Amino acid sequence: MLAKRSVIVAGHRTSVSLESEFWDELALLAKARGVSLNALVAEVDETRTGNLSSALRLFVLRSVKTETANDPRAGG
Repeated sequence: MLAKRSVIVAGHRTSVSLESEFWDELALLAKARGVSLNALVAEVDETRTGNLSSALRLFVLRSVKTETANDPRAGG
């Protein structure tokens, strides 16, 4: 289910719609990096080429793929 949340990017409040699973994973990634969710979203925003929602989904996908590739239990 899509969930719309407000985040602050470059000092401006904006709304981002993502599936709740992506929000959950972003929160875990932010915690693992020791940064706030807003800081992580701002980091993705700085390097994106498409819209922010798509960039966040791709960021999560790449992070999960990297984690899986580095996990010997995953067989990757």
